[in-house]
Amino acid sequence: MAIVQCVPNFSEGRDLDKIEKIVSPLRGKKGVKLLNYEADENYNRLVVTVIGEPEAVKNAVFESIGVAKDVIDMNVHKGQHSRFGACDVCPFIPIKEMNMEEAVKLANELGEMVSKEYEIPVFLYEAAATKLERENLATVRKGEYEGLDEKLSNPEWTPDFGKAKKHPTAGVIAIGARKPLIAYNINLDTPNIEIASKIAKTIRYSNGGYRYIKAGPVEIPERNITQVTMNLTDYSKTAMYRAFEAVKMEARRYGVNVMGSEIVGLCPMEALIDTAAYYLGLENFSLDKVLETSLME
Repeated sequence: MAIVQCVPNFSEGRDLDKIEKIVSPLRGKKGVKLLNYEADENYNRLVVTVIGEPEAVKNAVFESIGVAKDVIDMNVHKGQHSRFGACDVCPFIPIKEMNMEEAVKLANELGEMVSKEYEIPVFLYEAAATKLERENLATVRKGEYEGLDEKLSNPEWTPDFGKAKKHPTAGVIAIGARKPLIAYNINLDTPNIEIASKIAKTIRYSNGGYRYIKAGPVEIPERNITQVTMNLTDYSKTAMYRAFEAVKMEARRYGVNVMGSEIVGLCPMEALIDTAAYYLGLENFSLDKVLETSLME
């Protein structure tokens, strides 16, 4: 049986009533399992992880996007995370008995549904991108919600589905297909956002850093700290521990310490095993030596 993962991100991380309404269509559906959802007040963002049969997941996520359209008004939305839509981004990740081409097909089907039924313009990104310059989500989202009118007036940024006019409250949405990634944030003991920005710029690929790191700075004012927020787009090639050590090394240049880190959403066990093996100096260690792995066989 084919299994797909979907990780829609919604622009709401503060109103618990709205969050529960958005997540509700993902509960109790045959062929769909809600694995996790995490809301962040500073980012003002909700990250949801669902898994299941491709058609069932697609339809459940479609319903959830519709709820977000009704309860989120992007005209008043403020948060630390980049965003341009109520359901800001919605990637499909092939997990079992399906390939990337099939995940791209799901992205296209959902994109057509969203544009027709909800009148929300859709951009396809990553493996589903129709143009090379649309593969990178950061490029697609550049200008954010506030810059959409100008962006959509440019013929180069005609949506893949829908009219070149943002939805009046829900903005636009990026729907795509990709490999599993890790949303990983590292905390710095400084409120100076410029330091976090310089560190992020140094380690991210777009500025000459690690190939599979996308990074930026975020303020956490109630804790008087900042974060280097990252997406590790291929943890098998740029490991979590490598990102962690790189940030620690750069932070020392500014007299700043790393206080800890956090994972947003779900993380593959392999990535954690790899990190544990590195810090413990384990030799010839693999998933086969994890007790829980044997119990699942």
